[in-house]
Amino acid sequence: MTEMAPIPYGRQWVDEDDIQAVCSVLRGDLLTQGPVAMRFEKKLCELTGAKYCLSMANGTAALHLAVMALDIEKGMEGITSTNTFVASSNAFVYSGLKPVLADIDSRTFNVYPDDLAKRINKNTRVIIPVHFAGQPCDTKKIRELVGPGVKIIEDAAHAIGSKYEDGSMVGACRHSDMTVFSFHPVKTITSGEGGAITTNDKELYERLKAMRICGVVRDMPEKPGPWYYEVQYLGFNYRLTDIHCALGMSQLAKLDKFVERRRQIVARYNTELAGLPVLTLPYERPGVFSAFHLYVTLIDFEKLGKSRKQVIETLVAEKIGTQVHYIPVHAQPYYRKEFGYKHGDLPNAEKYYEQALSLPLYPRMTDDEVGHVIKHVKRVLS
Repeated sequence: MTEMAPIPYGRQWVDEDDIQAVCSVLRGDLLTQGPVAMRFEKKLCELTGAKYCLSMANGTAALHLAVMALDIEKGMEGITSTNTFVASSNAFVYSGLKPVLADIDSRTFNVYPDDLAKRINKNTRVIIPVHFAGQPCDTKKIRELVGPGVKIIEDAAHAIGSKYEDGSMVGACRHSDMTVFSFHPVKTITSGEGGAITTNDKELYERLKAMRICGVVRDMPEKPGPWYYEVQYLGFNYRLTDIHCALGMSQLAKLDKFVERRRQIVARYNTELAGLPVLTLPYERPGVFSAFHLYVTLIDFEKLGKSRKQVIETLVAEKIGTQVHYIPVHAQPYYRKEFGYKHGDLPNAEKYYEQALSLPLYPRMTDDEVGHVIKHVKRVLS
């Protein structure tokens, strides 16, 4: 009998089509600033329904540039969920804004609109709602809360392929100014590293396009010659190469298959892990369609009589990897020191963190591997 390989909490699925797509760029003339990046961006527009898209070096770069492109006065405030990777809130700090962290809904693990409403004030300029684990936030309600004067940037690093109640895709920017994606290897599709911004605002698009390459603008009337360019904004070198975009475009063609398989695994987990007294299964808000980047459970470790560390180590012994998503941003030393956050400020997120554990979920998991995870999770949690 073949010994089972380790099962990580997440991983990419790269096949021969992906490899050939990358090789075709390597055999060509342009490795970056070529036609493949533009084709990838066009495909992302077709998928999401957004008018414009720009590929970026990674999701963090995309968040940084999205906030910076709004040209908000330093010292103003931006609000995001404390239950996120720190890149969401760091994007405010990079632009000289005060990061305000909001608590989460105890079922969806997304930002809690009622708590968000309490934190909006005359200094609020931008909100970054995070579609945690693939589940769409109620962005329509958030837009109604903040009104037209506050900008909204959706952090959809987990949510490519997810849909709102009305059937529109996350990334369409129906109730936001921009949406940011990530294509890290553990995400639903990968370009190795990479990210993207979608928007329906042409002025924002043109500004982002220049800022992505050091603020350089080349298209202008009456320039003295073809060599001429102007640096009209402060920008960065945040381009994504054609090599990465070739992989991303090849992966994008498999998005529906990847999401379908993720949801099959989720359905099996939900059926076979139901009824464990110490385990709370993921909740999907009625009407939305989650691409399920993560399968995040809550475990009552106190009731179980085992620590999270013991559970993780017992599963590792069975070659099952898990992860915790995330340590709340307000609990991080930097945010405590620089912005005065302390334990007790955001109780829902803190209680969530004490119990959260993500089980393996990725489309290349075999039925046998899924069964192996279920068998040992049941054993450990019983």
